Amino acid sequence: MRFAGKTALVTGGSRGIGRACVKRLAAEGARVAFVYQSNQAAAEALVQELQSAPAEVRPLQADVCDLARAHQIADLLFEEWKAIDVLVNSAGIVHDGLLGAMTAEQWQTVIAVNLGGTYNYCHAVTQPMMMQRRGSIVNLSSTAADFPSRGQANYAASKGGINGLTRALAKELAPRNVRVNAVAPGMIETDMSQAVRSLAGAQIKQIIPLKRIGQPEEVAAAVAFVASDEASYLTGQILHVDGGVSLGGY
Repeated sequence: MRFAGKTALVTGGSRGIGRACVKRLAAEGARVAFVYQSNQAAAEALVQELQSAPAEVRPLQADVCDLARAHQIADLLFEEWKAIDVLVNSAGIVHDGLLGAMTAEQWQTVIAVNLGGTYNYCHAVTQPMMMQRRGSIVNLSSTAADFPSRGQANYAASKGGINGLTRALAKELAPRNVRVNAVAPGMIETDMSQAVRSLAGAQIKQIIPLKRIGQPEEVAAAVAFVASDEASYLTGQILHVDGGVSLGGY
């Protein structure tokens, strides 16, 4: 198992892609802590589902916009587990709408959760990973950073910011053997994408070269590879998992 004896922290871990990442890392032997905001029932259900996993799976309630809480969680895990080997920043939201009609709250909330939350947890694990002189950070971006649809100004801006943060932090942390990469999913079958998929219908598959919607588990497989020692010479990269959409855009 690639993550036997290692520890991981996943934000947004109770649903969607984050949930799939928790399951994949736990199945491969990692001791996993995951952050959820409010759905305690979903978090407990995931822990119950993974009770036979090789190592501990721990839910932690937090708002990813809270920097102090992010540091509190990182300090707790580093103290108890003596290492934080992997961070997966998966927490994210959408509030789509044309910019001319978008409220300041819609803009600020998406930026705060998607980009701000990623910053908060990167900031929280940077010192522990530098001290242990190893670590892998994987940020969840999106093909929308490069190929946004109408009504995605806030979401595209947040994911573009994540790409820039990923590259800049990769340069900063490389001398301490800490790698920073991003995985950019395309259209994935999650609750968050349900509205877009319902609106577009079967037409959405026509712009995907592979002609199908992706699954969270397929993204989690890519995240696990990027986070693992198999990708030890990979840093500062944005890996698209989008069925080929990024070959030509939407």
